[in-house]
Amino acid sequence: MKLAVLGAGAWGTALAIAAARASGPSNQVAHQVLLWARDPAQAAQMHAQRCNTRYLPGAPFPEDLTVVSGELGALSASLMEQDLIVLGTPMSALRSMLAALRHSTAPVVWLCKGFEHPDAAANSPGWLGHEIAAQVAPDLQVGVLSGPSFAKEVAAAAPTALVAASAHARVREALVAAFHSQVLRIYANDDVPGVEVGGAVKNVMAIATGLCDGLQLGLNARAALITRGLAEMVRLGAALGARTETFMGLTGLGDLVLTATGDLSRNRQVGLMLAQGQSLDEAVQSLGHVAEGVYSARTVARRARQLGVDMPITDAVVALLDGSLTPQEALVQLMSREPVAEQH
Repeated sequence: MKLAVLGAGAWGTALAIAAARASGPSNQVAHQVLLWARDPAQAAQMHAQRCNTRYLPGAPFPEDLTVVSGELGALSASLMEQDLIVLGTPMSALRSMLAALRHSTAPVVWLCKGFEHPDAAANSPGWLGHEIAAQVAPDLQVGVLSGPSFAKEVAAAAPTALVAASAHARVREALVAAFHSQVLRIYANDDVPGVEVGGAVKNVMAIATGLCDGLQLGLNARAALITRGLAEMVRLGAALGARTETFMGLTGLGDLVLTATGDLSRNRQVGLMLAQGQSLDEAVQSLGHVAEGVYSARTVARRARQLGVDMPITDAVVALLDGSLTPQEALVQLMSREPVAEQH
């Protein structure tokens, strides 16, 4: 199988390594993988070192992984030969990438999690990936690969389970064929809104959980926060057409638990640092990588308000990020809310 991964960040690189390493139950068949980097200097360095030292040091490239660079238009002939195209770019680049690939005959899937930044001029409230695809590339067969996973562990062949979500069976089957192996298990799902909402909201909840742990509020508080965060996720998902049972799976509860409690989670680290008195700018700069929850929290809250969905934890995180609440004030705001039924 031939596939191209466009975007050489940590996650795109990790999945390119996983696909080129081997697949299938016998763990003997490796795919031919093109890993595209926008920056020619980074691509040249990766080609020479056979490793992405910038984003994923210590993870050597398999033999069947080829690094390329240059304008996407110049790669059109190579992309036409692929059986699957995987977008490993940030959410901010998804619209332009889908537009550039709108005539592709191969399935196109994305890895980014979150909502597009709102754009009042374009009448955009902050769309999910599948909503963007419907606008700019309605004829493409698209999908998303998501689930509880840290790039470092996937690159190291640690056991991991992900979800291949698409309305098209062909896309789900291509994702399974590309990535399913003895160490990477791929489950198929056709609930794209559910998978995408889970991937977006869990980052916001991870900031809140990091704050909770940074304030040393205890394990009881952490369990309550994660559970109520899941309830917010379910409410927003239902309003956007998702199925409730999706949030009980890998891309809902699974991804939430990993991101909220795992020490490799950048979003959790933001919450921990804010609890220690660092400013948001200081926290983000010290990470050196994108923490998606910082950029998507306001959009999650905005879409929730437009849909009439109550998301108090999300609102508290936004107020904290905006500097209108201190960590201690955010806690008081959440704990002083009027009593409600648990199903609310």
